[in-house]
Amino acid sequence: MLSHFRSSLRSDRALLLGLTLVVAFCSIVYELIYSEMLRVLFGGTVLRYSITIGLYLFSLGIGAFLYNYVGEAETNFFRIEVLLAVVGPLGLLVMILLNSVPDVRFPAKDTAVLAASHLPIIAVGVLSGLEIPFLSSMVTSERSAFSEVLGVDYFGSLVGTVVYALFLYPSMGLITAIVVLGLLNAVAALSFAVRFTESSKALLLVGLLLTGTYAGILANERQVEDSLTDLYVEGAIESEYPPGTASIDVTERHTTRYQDAVLYERQLTDLPGTDTCLRLDMAVQLCDRWVEPYHEGLVDVPMSQFENGSETRVLLIGGGDWIAVDHLREYGVTVDHVDIDGEFMNYTRDHPFFEQYHDDAYEYDRLTTHVADARTYLRSTDRQYDLILLDLPGARSDDALPLYSTEFYTQLRQHVTDDGMVATWVYSRHRFTNHHMAYANTVREAGFRGYADYSTYDDFDRDGQLERGERFYLLSPSPNEELTLDTARNARTERVQSAYERREWRAIDRYRGVEPNSIFDPNYDIVIG
Repeated sequence: MLSHFRSSLRSDRALLLGLTLVVAFCSIVYELIYSEMLRVLFGGTVLRYSITIGLYLFSLGIGAFLYNYVGEAETNFFRIEVLLAVVGPLGLLVMILLNSVPDVRFPAKDTAVLAASHLPIIAVGVLSGLEIPFLSSMVTSERSAFSEVLGVDYFGSLVGTVVYALFLYPSMGLITAIVVLGLLNAVAALSFAVRFTESSKALLLVGLLLTGTYAGILANERQVEDSLTDLYVEGAIESEYPPGTASIDVTERHTTRYQDAVLYERQLTDLPGTDTCLRLDMAVQLCDRWVEPYHEGLVDVPMSQFENGSETRVLLIGGGDWIAVDHLREYGVTVDHVDIDGEFMNYTRDHPFFEQYHDDAYEYDRLTTHVADARTYLRSTDRQYDLILLDLPGARSDDALPLYSTEFYTQLRQHVTDDGMVATWVYSRHRFTNHHMAYANTVREAGFRGYADYSTYDDFDRDGQLERGERFYLLSPSPNEELTLDTARNARTERVQSAYERREWRAIDRYRGVEPNSIFDPNYDIVIG
């Protein structure tokens, strides 16, 4: 009889420690998912993760403090797991819905939405803070119980962070991953009810309903994920336009290890027709209306400065859609193409939308493609280039800080010939003044001295008049004051000859009191908020 009792105690202890591992896993992964969702919604990786961790730890403390004011562990632990199974996934849905109502306008809306989007962090933190005291009190009355449960809890948090980073997020994405967490909390609640609250059929029924609901959602996870993601994406894009002036229809999404690609149809009330656009991590990359003018500015204008294209060596960084390669092919240049996202490049190779613009440029016989980080590639080669083209997504989050740093531009300067140049699109100095000043000082600090600026022009709204499009810089390691950007000199097409005016090379501005952006000393003004 005594041995059976001891065996039962050991079994209960093992189950409770197992539950500790599961709930710790779920708790930390909920917060990681919230952090990533906030980064997608509001930008700023370091800021979002730092605030999430701070709020989470603070909320854990509140939950632990409230333990002294709640009832018996046997019923309350079950309630906590049920609440986490509901509140955890619901928190992500709340974030999406809060940021998917573009037509609602009221004073301080942005601030209110930002604050409300952080409430799920606090809710999960408070509930998670109650778990450890309950579990400690149930494992045993011995003094070692708390340290034992706490140790398993820390280990569960470690497992959660590793599994989330290596498997859950890359393989499932945010929505499916958080449904999995809800299912785990529901299973934990059901397991607890079966073992410790056998007399309560109501608790068992609640646990079964929750478990069955999440299992059903996972069985149809693709439809659920598509619906929620499309709701957010369409609402977020429409919110960039005045209410009622834009209609967005997401047609396709593709997630890689590095970015989320979204293709959508866009209809604007003041523009005729519909065009297809691409966004990477919600930053617009190209649309039918301006894909050609953009690549003329990126490729054809710089190439017009070289008399013999066939002897020109070009480095293209980014450009995973292959469209810039197609333009370079027209000049017979030798191209080294470097892009970190091989999965995205494979996706665009045979996709009809991209294929109409790149015309199988990946088969160009003077092209060498490297699937690599640009900084790593530049460190591994001593090759010099006449022209370096930067076809990058933009400085929309602090993930892009290294590609707008003095260290990266120093690498570019070291790999461009003395009379060569770097071409890149840039943000407007008038709309994004802080970014422009930080960028100018960063480029100058890296050793570039001269620049020429120009904009693309096209009839974007089909009204018969040319409008200004993207803005570009040519950067040179030497001042080049005596040179003139003259597209009429060597341009291959009449359009390039006539569309771009003569621009003089000028010295890069230096702004007092503005720090350049460095990997080791970042200037967050360079990030476009």
